Order: sequence, then structure tokens, then C-alpha cells
Amino acid sequence: MTTLIDTALREYVPGHIWLKKYPIHYAGCDFFARATFVRLANGDLWVHSPCPIDDALMGELEPIGRLAHVVAPGSYHYFHVAAWQLAYPNARTWICPGVEQKCPDLDFDWLLGDHAPKPWRGAIDQVLVRGNRFIWEVAFLHRASKTLIVTDLIENIGDATEGTNWVLKLWWKAVLHMWNKPKPAPEYQMGWKDKAAAKRSLERILEWDFERVILSHGENLEGDAKTAVRAAWSTPLQVV
Repeated sequence: MTTLIDTALREYVPGHIWLKKYPIHYAGCDFFARATFVRLANGDLWVHSPCPIDDALMGELEPIGRLAHVVAPGSYHYFHVAAWQLAYPNARTWICPGVEQKCPDLDFDWLLGDHAPKPWRGAIDQVLVRGNRFIWEVAFLHRASKTLIVTDLIENIGDATEGTNWVLKLWWKAVLHMWNKPKPAPEYQMGWKDKAAAKRSLERILEWDFERVILSHGENLEGDAKTAVRAAWSTPLQVV
């Protein structure tokens, strides 16, 4: 049996960040993904890992800010971008390298890298995580709230997680040993081809000043977040 997911738009960091969960069904597994909305200093909204969009959500966002930036931050987080482009034709689209190969028909304005573009420079930092053969993503730091935002670099699914079914639990418990244990997505764990490059990327992220982590899948990390992140990345970080 799959538990219900709370898909309401929720304010996470007052005045700065809003979150919305949405259900995912992949390879027989039920779980959820999370879209993150950040309001920049000029009132523009920045959406990370866009969710399905409808009139109700657009109405909720309208009083928060003007949707200006659509971010496809990773190899598996671009599926709803085209719908947001239709809904907000004046917004700019930014994608993680590799998305343009997986979805060649997707229009975009720029590829993301290690340096923040002008619209959010000084407010949001970013790092392109290198070294994996299966998956790429760009990690972000919202400076003002000390919030790290990732997609698949860490997944934290377990007893407290909504929307999971027995198939996912079987894989996460018996095969992957990820239940109640924050770790990178399976694609990361199986695909480190250049651990030295990965280590350099992850160490740059760990240099950031963050106190919480917004995850695309599972429970966000709060409290001693940096210790949990370092433990989750222990394998690539151990490279000499």
C-alpha cells in the first residue's frame, strides 16, 4: 500500500523558500520528488526541479513573486520544464549539462556550471558535480538561509517518508541498504568513474556554510546537516 503525499505548496524558509512534493512512479517504485521555489531579492522566483503545473499552482505563486527562472538541475530532473515554459514564456531556462543530449527538443537559454549567472549571483552559489558516468547535477547554496539544494546527490527515504510502496521498500532495504540511511542515488553509487573529480566537486560543496539540505527525494536534512552530508559522500571523499 502506498501512503498519500502532501502535495500542497509549503513555505519552508519564511520569505525565501517554498517547497512542493509531487508523486513519482519509476521502475515499479512509488516515491516523491520535490520542487523548490526561491524568491530572489528583486522578487523574481527561481524554480528548481519543476513539478507538474496547473492553474491552481500558478495562482499560489502569483502573490509570492514573478516566475523568472526555470532550472533543470540534473540528469533526471527536466521532465516538466517544457510545461513551465508554456506557462511562463518570458522565463529563462537553465539546464544541467547532459540534459540537452537526453532531451534534444528542449529549448533552453544556458548551460549551468560552477559559476552562478548574473540573475542570482551573490544570492545562490552553485557547483557542477563531475565524475559520474550515469548522472550529472548542479548543487546550489542559498546563502541567506544557509540552505543546500540538491537533487540526487543525497536521497533520504525511510520510515518517515510519504508515498513509498513495497517495491521501493524492497529495493531500498534488501538490495541498496538505503532505508533510513541518507546516501547518493543508486546511479551515483554505481557510476563513480572519476572519484578524484567527484571528490573535488563535493569538497567545494562542503566548504559552503549550510545548516539544512533540501532533497528532491526523501526527508530534508536538518540539524547537523553537514555531518550527514559528509557521511553520505564518504566513498568518493575517501579517494587519496
